[in-house]
Amino acid sequence: MSDQPGRLVASSQTVAASELSNGYLYSELAMRRAIVATILLVPIALGAQGNDVRLTSNPAPAAPTVAAIKAVRAARAPVLDGRDADDVWAGAAPITAFRIYDPVEDGEPSMRTMTRVAYDDRNLYVLVRAFDPQPDSIVSLLSRRDVRTASDQIKIVIDSYFDRRTGYEFAVNPAGVKRDYYVYNDVEEDESWNGVWDVGTAIDSLGWIAEFRIPLNQLRFPARAEHTFGFGVYRDIARSNERVSWPVLRRSRFGFASQLGEVSGILGLGSPRRLELVPYTVQQSTSVRDTAGYRRDHGMAVGGDLKYGLTSNLTLDATVNPDFGQVEADPAIFNLSAFEQSVSERRPFFLEGTGIFRLDLTCNDDVCNGLFYPRRIGRVPQVGYLARDTTQVPDATSILGAAKVTGRIGNGISVGLLEAVTEEESVGGVVVEPRTNYLVGRIQRDFRAGGSGVGIMVTGANRDLDDTTAKLLRREAYSAGLDFRHRFAGQRYSINGYAVASVVRGHPDAIAATQRSGVHNFQRPDDDVPYDPTRTSMSGTGFQLGFGKVGGGITRFNTNVSRWSPGLEVNDVGFLTLADEQSWNNWFAFVFNTPRSFYRRFQINFNQWQSFAVDGMRTSLGGNINANTQFKNQWFAYSGVGVNAPSYCARCLRGGPAVRQSSRLNSWMGLEGDGRKPIVPWVNFNFSRWDEGRSTHYSVSTGGQARIASRFSMSLSPSYSVNTDDHQWRRNFGDVGSDTTHYTVARLHQRTAALTARADLTMTPNLTLQVYAQPFITSGDYERWSEAADPRARNYDDRFRPYTAGGDPGAFNAKQFRSNTVLRWEYRPGSTLYAVWAQGRSQDNLDPGTFDLGRDSRNLFSAHPDNTFLIKASYWFSP
Repeated sequence: MSDQPGRLVASSQTVAASELSNGYLYSELAMRRAIVATILLVPIALGAQGNDVRLTSNPAPAAPTVAAIKAVRAARAPVLDGRDADDVWAGAAPITAFRIYDPVEDGEPSMRTMTRVAYDDRNLYVLVRAFDPQPDSIVSLLSRRDVRTASDQIKIVIDSYFDRRTGYEFAVNPAGVKRDYYVYNDVEEDESWNGVWDVGTAIDSLGWIAEFRIPLNQLRFPARAEHTFGFGVYRDIARSNERVSWPVLRRSRFGFASQLGEVSGILGLGSPRRLELVPYTVQQSTSVRDTAGYRRDHGMAVGGDLKYGLTSNLTLDATVNPDFGQVEADPAIFNLSAFEQSVSERRPFFLEGTGIFRLDLTCNDDVCNGLFYPRRIGRVPQVGYLARDTTQVPDATSILGAAKVTGRIGNGISVGLLEAVTEEESVGGVVVEPRTNYLVGRIQRDFRAGGSGVGIMVTGANRDLDDTTAKLLRREAYSAGLDFRHRFAGQRYSINGYAVASVVRGHPDAIAATQRSGVHNFQRPDDDVPYDPTRTSMSGTGFQLGFGKVGGGITRFNTNVSRWSPGLEVNDVGFLTLADEQSWNNWFAFVFNTPRSFYRRFQINFNQWQSFAVDGMRTSLGGNINANTQFKNQWFAYSGVGVNAPSYCARCLRGGPAVRQSSRLNSWMGLEGDGRKPIVPWVNFNFSRWDEGRSTHYSVSTGGQARIASRFSMSLSPSYSVNTDDHQWRRNFGDVGSDTTHYTVARLHQRTAALTARADLTMTPNLTLQVYAQPFITSGDYERWSEAADPRARNYDDRFRPYTAGGDPGAFNAKQFRSNTVLRWEYRPGSTLYAVWAQGRSQDNLDPGTFDLGRDSRNLFSAHPDNTFLIKASYWFSP
């Protein structure tokens, strides 16, 4: 979450806004944290009862009144100097009724806070005075923009639509470091939203002051003679971990934007002009491999972004020839599973404002995927293996342009439309990715002040294929979905669900490949799903229905059922790893948010799940118990243990018959230090055992973050894992559907080591240097090559027999290094200069099957580096 990066928290219901979470609403980290470590680590907290204020709380009122304040019109704009001497502040009514919301709910603050609100035709002004009897103890740390440090903080939230569902967050610490977010769906945050606004801060003898100027053209609101906005103010006191707000934020209730107060009396605003242009130019130098070795390839590109207010409620965002060279590199992934791995989106255009385009099909540990997965746009070329020289295949497909229209059109209706076009990519005259058009459309309607809602979503992808790619890729793909939500009984309970459908069309060879893919595996010989290599289209459906308790008391629960037909295919625009499944999942939790003798907050979760193929074969049955707690000394602990009962794996043989899986034991535990300290350590352990003890996996990751000075911090996170899989899939031999097909596996011994390092130097809040680096090494050796004999046998040894026709099953040793060094200078609001050095190294042909950390590290860093140097300059202006 944005307020505590790296804190492992999840919820199947929502991604809570930072004020709800701050790493503390621990909804369901639900699938992966448990009670064992909490019990073991209690002694760490004993005797560490200090560093926390002693607070009392009042019971939540049954029917809280709406907090409200009136803004005053400013005859003269206040100067943003972190002082309250401007005339307008003397005439503005103060807000003083602040209450604690964390660690207790509705407690009496230890320090006073006061807020005043003013406006003129162009801006909204907010002054927040944070009284502190010890100004020299105020925590004020420098960082780059949008990075939360363990500092004091003041944040204001503005719901300019006044729909109780959305809002804009503007936060600052005493050092002047800014953070901003867009809130949607009441509790979810778009961390990528970057507004153009300003704030002045100062520490004085009474505490500290934040003086905000929010341009009205950064907000969205309908044209009216008089406006009322949703409004809230939040203050963090770092040294005591006390958090106060106006109005009080009740963590016992669901919602964030819906709990805001009101600021009224805003007259005569009209509709602000909203045109923003950000042209940019990029100079780039890249090392390129050719037949003679390596050479430098120099290039220049120009592009630009546009933001235009079509109406007071609708905004057009467009980008032409976008460049994302300043974005941090993706982490290394070595995938031996049957399923594609999703990667988080990092590109600003495809992050900002895209919450409207979400219709999630699956959520696990706070990672959700659905009908729109933006990484499909600009993806790695899908048929790069066709190139004669695969080293020339680009890492991403060029995006010619993209545009989206988002906003609200009244009566609780939200709309979104996104379209993008990617260029054809060729290597040596061979097309490795065709030109493709992507379209995503979304409409949502809110009812009951956002307590209920329905939505419709459609997606489409169309490819311009040549004779070769027509046999490999789908020509067109479409999906549609309907979703709904309804909260009732004082917003404490929720019903939600969706129904989706898809259709893909193309050459028979392309549709046959789709049927054989790991998502579908129609060629399985032991199910009743027919494989038809003559088909030119495929369609499918899916649905989910859920019911849960999301607020009130100390209990939370959720139960949901879902079903995806074998032909459901959304992966041209969306993301789904597995069709042909029906499941029932249950979660129950006790949530204790009131501090007790040794903990600040504590949560224990109980999970149970089961799934079946559509033909009724059980593919999973399991459960776990997990817990997490924050102690009084601000340390955080979690642990859990889970068991999977015997079931059948329909994908383990990649199109072969289902394999009986014996029971599996999973366990995990971890500990994280006090985030306010100069050094914050953490450690995590995982252990799994399956195949009746023949297969095991254990891993340990540790590390810490160190703030060496106010301007400099760094973190190191090494990890090491050992994996022994008695039946890792190797290869299938023979024709699909043939009785002589051999489905082979081998025993794998694999070791993996990685290190993630980051360093941040903040020279000023607008001038920063960031370094990211990750070396990754994995080595594995296969032995005992086997083939499926009686894969559903109850007796483990009867499931496979030796495969004698293959010889040595092989080995691997893969190494990769990725790094980014980014100098960022926001030389004026909204205008930025980037200087970037990106380096990549890979080496995978030495010492297969053996692991030697020193030797493999030397080999990795002796590999030829692929260096890219880039300078990107953008200039923001709004007429």
